[in-house]
Amino acid sequence: MPIKISIVEDNSGMRENVALLLNQAPGLHCVSTYASAEAAVRDLPLQKPDVALVDINLPGMNGIECVAKLKTQLPQLQVLMLTRYEQSDMIFDSIRAGASGYLLKDTPAEELIQAVEQVHSGGAPMTMQIARKVMDHFRQIQKPASAVEKLTPREQEVLTLLAKGYLYKEIADQLNITINTLRNHLRTIYEKLHVHSRTEATVKFFGRD
Repeated sequence: MPIKISIVEDNSGMRENVALLLNQAPGLHCVSTYASAEAAVRDLPLQKPDVALVDINLPGMNGIECVAKLKTQLPQLQVLMLTRYEQSDMIFDSIRAGASGYLLKDTPAEELIQAVEQVHSGGAPMTMQIARKVMDHFRQIQKPASAVEKLTPREQEVLTLLAKGYLYKEIADQLNITINTLRNHLRTIYEKLHVHSRTEATVKFFGRD
């Protein structure tokens, strides 16, 4: 069975060209086209396509809202955004709405056909520039510091020796501090780690929770 495709695009020339391109490709069949999101939300589910190509900048309801509504009606529908926009917020809003891929309108015809096949097979095709933006976004997300990493350098020294099994007196001697000072450090460490014993603190140290 050919892959059934619907197109949601307000530019008539673009809509017709993409439909023609898809219908000429072996194994693909464009079953419907829509000039607005409202028309697509109303009629597209009746066609039950496998893949939908959706523009973002549509008159009235935008493409991202359209995708969200279509996915509630057809959860198995695979959506490819086909747009001119490269802004990160639009990329992630589209993905959150349910899109599985994101292509720019200047994507070569052969790559567009491959993207339709890939998304139908469970892939997540993206234009190279878009994939780079997604990668850069996740690189910029810093992993939250663990509770252990929030300790001061001296507190980390105390906890390290504690985890190695040193006695309190041995820790105090090695760090050249008094037992009272050590106890003060331990009290602060326990508070910061939200623990109540040496054993719990050691577990936190090795787990870096």
